[in-house]
Amino acid sequence: MKKLSIIAFLGLSTLAFSQEAQKPAEPRKKDNALLVKTDPAELEAKKKAAEEKGKLPKPYNPKADAQADINKLVAQAKKEGKNIIIQAGGNWCIWCLRFNNYVQTTPALKSILDKNYLYYHLNYSPENKNEKVFSNYIDTKEQQGYPFFIVLDKNGKKLHVQQSDVLEEGKGYSEEKVKEFFNTWTPKS
Repeated sequence: MKKLSIIAFLGLSTLAFSQEAQKPAEPRKKDNALLVKTDPAELEAKKKAAEEKGKLPKPYNPKADAQADINKLVAQAKKEGKNIIIQAGGNWCIWCLRFNNYVQTTPALKSILDKNYLYYHLNYSPENKNEKVFSNYIDTKEQQGYPFFIVLDKNGKKLHVQQSDVLEEGKGYSEEKVKEFFNTWTPKS
């Protein structure tokens, strides 16, 4: 009798399970909830930033052999008695493009830069992260804010790493703060 009860129970369970499995799935209800409501002012700001970015020069080259370029700069710096400023960032970074443009179009800053430094744009982007080159100067496991600057002496020795946020003013950069940064790391005779 026990065997018969167990067999009957298993049979009915199998039948019930197969009936349940054959039910058609209920159609999914449409989700009408918005994931994020976007502020019109925020959209306008993003649009203006994209337009600005489109107009600025793109100094970073993801295809460059950065180590070879830096080696050439060190040789040139030795001959000219200049230090090197490496601006780390990418063409994707609006603040990187702004800094480059600001320095290139502000006569007092361009003069200090040209007189005392060789200026290089070290690319960091999905196409080329230049991790090996960066590891010569910084701990690559630490998160960086872009742009940041690596100052080398004429022999290629790292003198200083400078974050750019302390040079900012409003939506741009402070001429006085950038001038102070440049003047602090000029070559020493």
